[in-house]
Amino acid sequence: GQVHEYTFYGEKTEGTGRPGAGFAELGRAALGNTTKGIYSRFEKRDRRRVFGRSFPIGTTWLTTNPMTDAPAATSTPATQKPAPVDHGPSDPWGACLTPMVVFLGLGLIEPSREGKGLAASLGITYDLYPVLYAIRVAVTLLLVWRAWPSIRAWLGKASWWPPIVGILLVVPWVWLSVLQRDGKWISGDTGRVGFDPVEFYGADKDSLWAYLLLRGLGLIVVVPIVEELFLRGFLLRFVIRESFWYVPFGAVTGSVLATCALYAVGSHPAEAVAAVVWFFAVTWVCWKTRQPIDAITVHAATNLALGAYVLATGAWWLL
Repeated sequence: GQVHEYTFYGEKTEGTGRPGAGFAELGRAALGNTTKGIYSRFEKRDRRRVFGRSFPIGTTWLTTNPMTDAPAATSTPATQKPAPVDHGPSDPWGACLTPMVVFLGLGLIEPSREGKGLAASLGITYDLYPVLYAIRVAVTLLLVWRAWPSIRAWLGKASWWPPIVGILLVVPWVWLSVLQRDGKWISGDTGRVGFDPVEFYGADKDSLWAYLLLRGLGLIVVVPIVEELFLRGFLLRFVIRESFWYVPFGAVTGSVLATCALYAVGSHPAEAVAAVVWFFAVTWVCWKTRQPIDAITVHAATNLALGAYVLATGAWWLL
């Protein structure tokens, strides 16, 4: 059968000698007391009783004056689902996808020492690499700057410990990368130019330091921002739901872990083992903090430590 439940709320009473009447008194007034000036609002909940349990069907609100008013009812279905929560950023495609696509696209025309690839077919020589890298960094930074109003609040407040984790993660990255290269665990091109500025500039110290500052800007600032916005802001949420802005940052599922591993191997084939370990570690950091800024800071810290290692050892093949 159908069960009707009523809840009474007093809005105005007169002649009671106190600011408001009790619920029982207001209920009696609403259902038959003819005292002038008594108003009540009562809520009617309709429930369908099934197998001894009641389930809500809808809610009806009535506002009446028992003397003169006729009930005026509005109904809202109780089964209506709440609107999904937008977890940001406010411009998800422009912030998470566009900078990475442009950054990768410009990387296709960077020349290699061997004179292969698209750059060779376009007649771009190896000595133009610093110029093209500067253009790549400048254009990508411009896109990040344009998207910054969309991502600034979404990034959250940085935690203190992810940068420490990022610095420590450089150890397994270098160790596993060297083991993979020497042991030939997984064959594959690094996909990197491996440009050695010390060899290229020689005694021209001013040009060397200018390039190192440019390379540091790309390594420590640009790459962590655009890659984490793409991977964790877009891709790892997109595999959960196409409208990825409705997926909380740092959510982890089986599909997220599988996609993370595939991305690690695909983007770092020559360091595939190290990349899988590193990307899973950063995924754990994001799951713990749920703050996009922490993914960027742990990435930046690893790249900073890796850059210092390369400067000290000359292992430019890692960059």
